[in-house]
Amino acid sequence: MPNATFASVEELQQGLAAERYLADRGLATAIYLAVSLDKPLLLEGEAGVGKTEVAKALASLLDRELIRLQCYEGIDASQALYEWNYSKQLIAVRAMQDVTAETNVQDLFGPEFLVERPLLSAIRAGSRAVLLVDELDRADEEFEAFLLEILSEFAVTIPEIGRIAAEEPPVVVITSNRTRELHDALKRRCLYHWIDHPALDREMEIIRTRAPEVPEALARDVATAVMRIRGFDVAKRPGVAETIDWANAVAFLGVERLDEDTAMATLGAVLKDHDDQELAAPRLAEVVGSDE
Repeated sequence: MPNATFASVEELQQGLAAERYLADRGLATAIYLAVSLDKPLLLEGEAGVGKTEVAKALASLLDRELIRLQCYEGIDASQALYEWNYSKQLIAVRAMQDVTAETNVQDLFGPEFLVERPLLSAIRAGSRAVLLVDELDRADEEFEAFLLEILSEFAVTIPEIGRIAAEEPPVVVITSNRTRELHDALKRRCLYHWIDHPALDREMEIIRTRAPEVPEALARDVATAVMRIRGFDVAKRPGVAETIDWANAVAFLGVERLDEDTAMATLGAVLKDHDDQELAAPRLAEVVGSDE
């Protein structure tokens, strides 16, 4: 049966806005369906468009624990699921006396020696959690296949303890910056949504929501400048987080409108790559030009 956590897409959208996350209709619909149908939500898009923030805002809105699995090159099952506390086991071995070796082995693999990693924590928490699998594209294909197996059942068998299964699955948000293509098998398991950079008016609204102390005119100047910089041939197009950082930096300097000199002085708030700064610097006049 569908999960009636939210009465409608509009209710979810309003709830996310109360958490200072402005989701457009398409994204809000994808989140609504993922939560209601207990389906993992796969979010792809360039770095900085707000994929990770979806999970954070949703966990806060649902009043659930956010469990984050940060993926990286070389991550394996033990680092994501569980491992044994070998130091604690060694101390226990030294403390054991007058018991048989068989009893010792059994005692050393009890729950008190088990170290939970994010996936096992999410399985045990079940519907009390939001599981964020962040930047899955950074992990290798073997780990992706392992994750697919976990997502299929939300259960794991630990030989020394037995089977652990979630009574109800957690909400699952998977993000990818698309540095490599994820497998179709994983995509079929998920609902999918691509998050793009916001339009000008939406980005202005985001600045005003996340940085309300920034004047409206300055928010428009910064959002317009960032939109133009994204049109350059930069290696790393600035995300929404950089837009907010830039608006905050300029506002903190007491500047009411973005001009060329201020843009040059604060360029490091929006472009975090030296070559990109070198490319943009000579063109700042057109970046901060009138948007009329």
